[in-house]
Amino acid sequence: MDRDSSDEDDDRRTLTHQNDTPRSSFQVEVLEPQMRRRPKLAFHKAYLFALVLPFLIVLIYFSADIGSLFTSDISSFKFNTVSDRTRESQLQALHLLNQQQSSLLSLWNHTFVSSDNNITAVQFDDIKAALLTQITFNKHIQQTLLSPYKTGNALRNGTALDSDSAGFGFRSCRKVDQRFSERRTIEWRPKPNKFLLAICLSGQMSNHLICLEKHMFFAAVLNRALVIPSSRFDYQYNRVLDIEHINDCIGRKAVVPFEEFMKMKKHHAHIDKFICYFASPQPCYIDEEHLKKLKSLGISMAKLEAAWKNEDVKNPSPKTVKDMEEKFGSNDDLIAIGDVYFADVERDWVSQPGGPIAHKCKTLIEPSKLILLTAERFIQTYLGSNFIALHFRRHGFLKFCNAKKPSCFYPIPQAADCITRMVEKANTPIIYLSTDAAESETGLLQSMIVLNGKTIPLVKRPPRNSAEKWDALLYRHGLEGDHQVEAMLDKTICAMASVFIGAPGSTFTEDILRLRKDWGTASLCDEYLCQGEDPNFISGEE
Repeated sequence: MDRDSSDEDDDRRTLTHQNDTPRSSFQVEVLEPQMRRRPKLAFHKAYLFALVLPFLIVLIYFSADIGSLFTSDISSFKFNTVSDRTRESQLQALHLLNQQQSSLLSLWNHTFVSSDNNITAVQFDDIKAALLTQITFNKHIQQTLLSPYKTGNALRNGTALDSDSAGFGFRSCRKVDQRFSERRTIEWRPKPNKFLLAICLSGQMSNHLICLEKHMFFAAVLNRALVIPSSRFDYQYNRVLDIEHINDCIGRKAVVPFEEFMKMKKHHAHIDKFICYFASPQPCYIDEEHLKKLKSLGISMAKLEAAWKNEDVKNPSPKTVKDMEEKFGSNDDLIAIGDVYFADVERDWVSQPGGPIAHKCKTLIEPSKLILLTAERFIQTYLGSNFIALHFRRHGFLKFCNAKKPSCFYPIPQAADCITRMVEKANTPIIYLSTDAAESETGLLQSMIVLNGKTIPLVKRPPRNSAEKWDALLYRHGLEGDHQVEAMLDKTICAMASVFIGAPGSTFTEDILRLRKDWGTASLCDEYLCQGEDPNFISGEE
């Protein structure tokens, strides 16, 4: 429960613990770009021809005399290394063609001929996105076949691949349709003088925000207002969140800061029922030190009781709204249920874009106005509208990832290759880098992200400079240098990117994905770093 580290995302002992546990329903839905189930599409013969054409070209290529396809200066090479590279590139190309064939067959198997033979706009977009993906993939095959004949980025026969050809004037990384109008929601209508005290102790700020969001749902189910914890007990939430924004979105007083609540109670309050959601590893997942802190804040309490005797944070069981009402419903004025970060309640319901509670905003928990404006000013100054955001987690991540199967810690050359492929796919000129990595690692990463002979710049937030005005709002309001504010600023910039590449297993990444989903900025190309690949080298255990 120690949260003194300046690394907002370093969960220390709770990090491994959290990831060995099945993901709770309230934990941000992993926007791991999953293959969406595309609607069955209407295809015409022209589309079938477009799918078959690449195979005809390849058939002609491999049935012809390879030497006749290139100029005499290529065929006259006397170095065995060129011949070896040619053979290797052809084998790689065959492997890639096999992958492309599988993708195209999968696409074909998900199509049907509709009775009226019409294609809707949505279906056409799906067709276009799928075909553009295959066009880009075909470009990789061409590059593989021609790679033995390159010197640097120039082909020996004087031709070059058009770096803009993959897009063909279209953007394959379009935004995800979140279907906000189809949300299932619950009204949050607190009864007078009925409160739920939020307690969040697991991990770092990202974990606490997920826990806070769960408490909001429980409060809505139980018809209670939620009391935000004191900064003497938890983080100083009002520096990174706009508490009144939540009330404005709900349309009533649903969230109350701790100090305001204590004034209402004349600086002394009693927790009438302290019913613990989790029984293990300790009741309410709260230690003696934090119980003493509550008492020092003027809070007395009833004896801690377990709602379920066998509920363990390591293996949370699925729960329903009915379970919540039966175990935690009461007429007492103030109740507490302990830390609920790991709770698994109504998974499908609460993972919707915008969350499970009815409101008039895009999302309830979002960065403060000052942080939002500062992020926009940074983007306008350094990045522009079209950029990739990369959360490159490294500090303490090697041991954590290697404890997972498969590991999620990638050598920098492999990571650079994965990032370069996404740059090409998204057709973006610049990358925003949110990282805790050492300069030795980021410097090497920067040197290896090269596309068509051009280095793709990695941009980090620079140190404070009085000549620069993009961060003046934070400076004027005394927020400069606050680690939690800086972490939230990083999240906000990443959430506004055209495409986001996250760190698997990181709650920092999960909170960014939540914001992207809720704000409608999530892209079809969003993914985890080197998603679907295993590290090409993994160290041994201690």
